[in-house]
Amino acid sequence: MTENIENQVNYKEVIITAYVEHILEHGSQPVSVFKFAKSLNIKEEEFYNYFTSFEAIKSAVWEMVFDKTVHDLEAQEVYPSYTAREKLLGFFFTWIEHLKKNRSYLLSLYGGKPDLRHSLPQEIKSFKGKFKEFVNEIILEGKETEEIANRPYISERYDEAVWLQVLFIFQFWIKDTSPAFEKTDAAIEKSVNLAFDLMGKSAVDSFVDFAKFLYQSK
Repeated sequence: MTENIENQVNYKEVIITAYVEHILEHGSQPVSVFKFAKSLNIKEEEFYNYFTSFEAIKSAVWEMVFDKTVHDLEAQEVYPSYTAREKLLGFFFTWIEHLKKNRSYLLSLYGGKPDLRHSLPQEIKSFKGKFKEFVNEIILEGKETEEIANRPYISERYDEAVWLQVLFIFQFWIKDTSPAFEKTDAAIEKSVNLAFDLMGKSAVDSFVDFAKFLYQSK
């Protein structure tokens, strides 16, 4: 990137774009912050005004994709009328569409990783926080409509269970070679439906409720 960064309005976005372009062109991250900053015609200390390291840029990419996903999802007129299940399905389908725009970059970083659960912790920490906050709102709505069962102790961990779906879907998509990622779409639908079946009111819950009713009615 030859254009002087000082002439740009959104410095942070310019740095992110330049970093992604470097990964795409070289297959690895820049050798040093000094050389990277120099390629942008800025001083190294100016870089640190926006990011503390290259890992921080990776984290920002994940946040950016999440923010765009939620923005596009909530911009849909029908979104407020969605059930909790539909909202989570909508998130994942929209999220994958944004990931597709960065697939080459993501493949360069994570394509050869056998288990992403152990290779992503630092750079997805802020993304995980944002996602869990977002999904907890969906879970709360689901509990209010009784689409999701409110189980002592267990329901407090629902957000962590859904987070594992994020990692599963991302890793599935990274490895997916089907046309138009059809298998990923199927994986999203099946995994979300399974999650809501498990979080929903099961036959066991109904039996316990009925048993409580009989006991209290004596």
